[in-house]
Amino acid sequence: MTITSHPSGPRTSLAEVALQRRRVRREASRAVLRAVGRSLVTFAVTVVVVVGLWWGALRVFDVSSYVAKGPADVWAWLVTDPAAAENRASVAAPLGITLGHAAIGFVAGLVVALVGAIVFRLSKGTEHALMPVAMLLRSVPLIAMAPVIIMIFGRDIATVAVIGGIVVLFPALVTTANGLDSAPAPMNDVVAVYGGGPWTTLRMVALPASLPSLFAAIRISVPGAITGALLAEWLATGDGVGAAISQAITQVQFSFLWSCVVAVTAVSLVLYNVVQMIESVILARSGLAPGAR
Repeated sequence: MTITSHPSGPRTSLAEVALQRRRVRREASRAVLRAVGRSLVTFAVTVVVVVGLWWGALRVFDVSSYVAKGPADVWAWLVTDPAAAENRASVAAPLGITLGHAAIGFVAGLVVALVGAIVFRLSKGTEHALMPVAMLLRSVPLIAMAPVIIMIFGRDIATVAVIGGIVVLFPALVTTANGLDSAPAPMNDVVAVYGGGPWTTLRMVALPASLPSLFAAIRISVPGAITGALLAEWLATGDGVGAAISQAITQVQFSFLWSCVVAVTAVSLVLYNVVQMIESVILARSGLAPGAR
């Protein structure tokens, strides 16, 4: 007896698998495009709302045009005036310093928050002991702690890291810790049944499940880091946008002052929405985006 094979069966199965893969790739690409589109629309709406509130507040409160500068005034000072190039350079120099300080505070605060959240996940006793202390410290105004921080760390980059890190730390710590605790209990049980320990559960279940919360912590930390940098510059280092704004007030340079404020606000909005766009793309590709199945 001769046994003949039927190549059509396997070929049909392989074709179906390939078709299914193409469908999955197309759906993933569509999800990414939808996520990017939503992020861009959100950014555009945010810019329109901020500019509208700025313009409307000046009109409603009838602030003197000598002190208050509207969107058209700042645009003219930065773009259309004969000295616009020099004006932009005068804003860009302190802005670059502030962004460097903000990056230091952002990294310092986020790293400590992530390490702390992992420790809290692995040891609930440590979380119960330290989280109330962290919340108590968070309730103390940072400007009240600033003189002590300056006396301990001086007026250099260490103070920038500490002040910026404190601003970033507490919101990021709470958000990340809640994200690590949001892992589904059945998934934790599956890892435990197969002999996985706390580190395995953390690596395979808790960390992937905490991605949305981790990105939320990063989004919150971006403007927080810039705020911490401005505060450190104003109180300690004497450079960057924080010090430039203080000097502009005393020197009655209101166009420069408002341009600095606009530049910092614009950078904060851009960075926030860039993080949101990256978050949307990653969560859409991993199936963790809201409404993903």
